[in-house]
Amino acid sequence: MRRVIRAFAVLAAGVLASAGLAAPAVAAPDFQVPFTCGTVVTAATFSGHNPPYSVDFQKDGITGMPVLASAGGTVTRVADEGSTSYGKWIELDHGGGYRTRYAHLSAQQVSVGQQVSLGQQIGKAGATGNVTGPHLHYEQRLNGTTQKAVLDGRAVPYYGHTDFTSHNACGGNPYTAAEVCGSGYSVIDSYGLTGGRVYLLYASSTARNCVVTLKSSNVGTPSAVSAHLQVEGGTTVTDSGSFAYYAGPVSRAAGGLCVKWGGSVGSSSYTSPFEHCG
Repeated sequence: MRRVIRAFAVLAAGVLASAGLAAPAVAAPDFQVPFTCGTVVTAATFSGHNPPYSVDFQKDGITGMPVLASAGGTVTRVADEGSTSYGKWIELDHGGGYRTRYAHLSAQQVSVGQQVSLGQQIGKAGATGNVTGPHLHYEQRLNGTTQKAVLDGRAVPYYGHTDFTSHNACGGNPYTAAEVCGSGYSVIDSYGLTGGRVYLLYASSTARNCVVTLKSSNVGTPSAVSAHLQVEGGTTVTDSGSFAYYAGPVSRAAGGLCVKWGGSVGSSSYTSPFEHCG
């Protein structure tokens, strides 16, 4: 039946074109804030921004924070302009003429032609290119022209500074990693698991790291999940068991030291190398 509907749509578009009529517009994707679930960022918009209607996402400590696909699509550009323009940047094609761009990245973690899903990590925020400070430059484009951005169904105000809370890849879990770790923590890294995501957070005021694993499947039903954290020179601390929503928080002081972190949901697991030093 789907093939029949698609064939009819193609035929109808051809009839409209031959009659000199425009085909119906394709609905825009449900674009989400390009940061991990629960992250609060400031969407800054400026008159005279180039290109028009671009958004600069700002947050203390944004350098190194995971940047997520704001909709599913195909990677069309992974470029590096050096110390000029966008610096390190990525473009995604979402179909129907819609594309998004993510610029001034400190790291790019996808390749051209790769298929990515909503909420998949594609890079890390930074300050590459022609910038005055760390932020994520973001664009929503239609047929090559930047559009006024809409995030999670909410129009970004032009012009000003407006806080947005990300609901990207939350997976239906009512908790966020920041809520579990407590006041003062911000997400600095994450890794997707089958059935969940493990998060690394940091509180600059206390120089403490925190690890939480949030479930995205079997939410509300107890099942195997874990979170672990090791500060360089110390032992690994783990919280594991049969939990309904999350494992953790596992928190340790780590000022000036590297950490190894990770977690698991069922048989899917992740352990980082020692990183995020200092």
